[in-house]
Amino acid sequence: MSTRDLSLSVLDLVPVRTDQATPDAVAASLALARVADARGYERYWLAEHHNMSAVAATNPPVLIGLVAGATERIRVGSGGVMLPNHAPLVVAEQFALLEAAFPGRIDLGIGRAPGSDPVTSYALRHGGGGVSDEAVSRFPEYVDNVLAMMEPAGVGLGIQGRTYPLKATPLARSVPTIWLLGSSDYSARLAAEKGMPYVFAHHFSGSGTAEALALYRDGFRPSPELAEPRTFLTVNAVVAETDEEARRLALPQLQAMLALRTGGELRPQRLVEEAEKVELPPAHLDLMDAMARRWIIGTPDAARARIEELATTYAVDEVMVHPVAGAFTGTEAGRSPARERTLELLAG
Repeated sequence: MSTRDLSLSVLDLVPVRTDQATPDAVAASLALARVADARGYERYWLAEHHNMSAVAATNPPVLIGLVAGATERIRVGSGGVMLPNHAPLVVAEQFALLEAAFPGRIDLGIGRAPGSDPVTSYALRHGGGGVSDEAVSRFPEYVDNVLAMMEPAGVGLGIQGRTYPLKATPLARSVPTIWLLGSSDYSARLAAEKGMPYVFAHHFSGSGTAEALALYRDGFRPSPELAEPRTFLTVNAVVAETDEEARRLALPQLQAMLALRTGGELRPQRLVEEAEKVELPPAHLDLMDAMARRWIIGTPDAARARIEELATTYAVDEVMVHPVAGAFTGTEAGRSPARERTLELLAG
């Protein structure tokens, strides 16, 4: 298999650097999306995270509308919407409207994790009038609700002995492709049971990928929407003209993930020069080195070879790249040149 046979896609968390404010981070992601669109990437997905100073991807539907409007052909979607945070009807309405505005270009990726801290989860579900804590345990039911409400026929909602019609949009001509996302066995089994496409968050955990994909493929039941299993994997990537430059550009994000894994605060991403001044204890250096070995960090030829190896190992024909390259001092606040360059070099 070669990268010419592979579909490449992009995952974006809309990272915020120490030299950026939110408008800068959003502008940088829009510029990145235009690069992905121009260089032939298959899809561009945006994550959902809350109350994190390092991440501006708080609202995937809003960002999807911005990115789809700024691009021409690339599919745009959520990677993913954390369904326990939202009423299923609201999600169905948002993505039905996006599909109406950008037909054939919208993906709805659904996740079960809250994507936030307990305080923010409380604010989303209670303080904001959202769904209750039961949403996690009722996740399969809520997935069914979203699927049904987005169909042109809608659903019948029974209340006090009467049935009322309920549709996500008045007259749908098409529906988004709906994916289940996960980093555990749970979503793999559920996606297989429901005959849905599935993505394992390899970029986040780096372990358990083969087991989860095997569970999905072995347990898959065909559905009207999908006759055979459909999946791909995600991977963190930093690609530059030299190994040394790639390693330097990877350092800010590696330190950010180290903080997350060791109970530290996830602050705005340091610039490369700031990261190089940080002194870490040996144990933390070992942990960071272990993370780096699971990422794609290096020159274009080496990076493409690693991606081909991953695709062959996990038997997928699509790989979603999470470009995590940092920035040097003096970089334009509204751009992320090293992230853009990673996509350009991988596309060849």
